[in-house]
Amino acid sequence: MLERVASGLYMMPDQAIDDMYTLSLRSEKIIFSHETALFLNQLSERTPFEHSITIPSNTSLSKGVLEACICYYVKPDLHMLGMIEKITTFGNKVRCYNLERTVCDVLRSRNRLNEETVLSAVKQYAASNEKDLNMLAEYAGQFRVSKVLKQYLEVLL
Repeated sequence: MLERVASGLYMMPDQAIDDMYTLSLRSEKIIFSHETALFLNQLSERTPFEHSITIPSNTSLSKGVLEACICYYVKPDLHMLGMIEKITTFGNKVRCYNLERTVCDVLRSRNRLNEETVLSAVKQYAASNEKDLNMLAEYAGQFRVSKVLKQYLEVLL
C-alpha cells in the first residue's frame, strides 16, 4: 500500500518524507538555492522553513510547486552555473548550487532576505576551508554583485 506524496509521487507509509528530494523530482529544472543551498553546503545550521529554488526565467512550474517553496528566476544561460549535487539529511541526492554561487545568490537577493542570513552566509564562507575566491570573483562579475561582495569581504578578510 502506497501513500501519495505529490502528483505522481508515492512512498511507502512507514518512510519519512524527504521534502527536498520529492520537490526535486517534480522538475529537472529545479536547483536548490539561497537559504536551502546555505543549509546543504553547511553554511547554515538552520533548516529553512520554506525551501528556495532557482529555475530559468523561460520555465514555468506547476502551481503546487510554486506554493511549496520560494522561487527565484535567473537567465537561462546562468541557470546551471555552479550546479552541484549534495546529499540531504535523509541521504538522497539533490541539485543545489556550490558555495560561491550561493554567496552570489544571497547577495543578489539581499533585499528579499533577512540581513542576519546574508551576513552569516558571507562570514561562514569567509571562514570556510573550501572557499575559492577566484571562482567567487568570477561569479560575482557575472551576477553583477562585485561591488557589494567587495564591501562585505573587506570587513571580513
